[in-house]
Formats: sequence, structure tokens, C-alpha cells
Amino acid sequence: MKKAVIFDMDGLMIDSERVTYEEYKRKLDLLGYHDFTEDLYKQCLGKNKQGICQVFLDHYGNDFPMQEVWDDVHIWIDERLKQQVPKKKGLDVLLLWLKQHQIKTIVATSSSRQRVDEILKNADILPYIDDSICGDEVTHGKPDPEIFLKACEKAGVSIKDAIVLEDSEAGIEAAYRGGLDVICIPDMKYPEHIYQVKTTAIFSSLDDVIDYLKNL
Repeated sequence: MKKAVIFDMDGLMIDSERVTYEEYKRKLDLLGYHDFTEDLYKQCLGKNKQGICQVFLDHYGNDFPMQEVWDDVHIWIDERLKQQVPKKKGLDVLLLWLKQHQIKTIVATSSSRQRVDEILKNADILPYIDDSICGDEVTHGKPDPEIFLKACEKAGVSIKDAIVLEDSEAGIEAAYRGGLDVICIPDMKYPEHIYQVKTTAIFSSLDDVIDYLKNL
């Protein structure tokens, strides 16, 4: 049995990727950029702020008003998530089971500390989370393994005693590079084959994780 489960947040615990895509789409439409698609947004998944901004600059050019877009979109996202945090199917049951079996839970996300704390609080899951590490607390974002290795340090467990739950290819790659087992629960994008083979399992929802952990 594993001693710790490391959770990504956006797209894995929280159904926030769809919200984020919709707010980017709304902002870009207002600015006259009408070609923003899900495929372009999917290139942002799992990346930190720098990586996300680079996706937009590569596509739209250096004259793109990145700071304005970033600021407005994240204000709008936060406003929506304050009203309701859409949790992924199976999350509450999984967190309760982990708590009952004394398996540590660590959130490792590219999002900022302020955003993470607020979302976890509004989702009513803070009592089930032992610790967290955020994008503004690491030097290198995913697919670098730093955030997952530091999560293991915080949990006080070896990489062999931890397992990562991820939805993005960048997250899968980060866990793989760090030598951690990783389960993928795809969100908006199913991983390409080169990432599929780096996972220990791929499930359609968090509902399947408990049975998997029981059989380890």
C-alpha cells in the first residue's frame, strides 16, 4: 500500500479547466481574437504561468496583450470559483477513504498558493488534505519533476511510497522523470501514446482509484 497520494488540482480534483477555457475564450473574443480553440488551450494544460503565456505569444505574436488577458481571465475565473467549486466525480469518496486508511494526501499544483488555499477551502476539502505545494514555491514547473519530489519531502515519504494522480501530459512527464508512479485521469485531453506508456494506469474517473490502491 502506498503511504501518500499526490494530487494535481486543476482538471484532476477540480473541474476548472473547462471554466478556464471559457473565460479565455470570452476575453479573446472581446479583443477580436476569434480563433481561440480547445486545441490551442490544451497546449496550456499542466503548465505554469510562464509556459501558458508562451503558448499565447507563440501563436499570436509578441504584440499580444498577454498581461491584460492573464489578469482579466484569472479575475473572472476566481469570481466563478468563489460562487461554486466544481469537484471531479469521485473526489470526496476518495479523500475520505484515504483519510480513513491514514494515507497522506498532498496537492501539487502549478497554481499559486493564494489561489490553491482559496479553492480547497471553498471546495470543503481542506480537512482531508495534509499538505500542498504550489507553483510559486518551486523553481521549475512541470514537466520538471521538482514539484513532485518536493511533495514527497513534505509528506516525509520516499518516491516509491507515493503515487501521483494527474490529468495532463506535462504532469505525467514530471512524475515519470521523478521516478514516481502516476495514474492519469484525463480531463479535456486524452494523453498521447508516448505519455500513456509512462503511466501505471489510466482511468476514466477518480472512482477507480480506490480499487487500484487496494490491490497494490
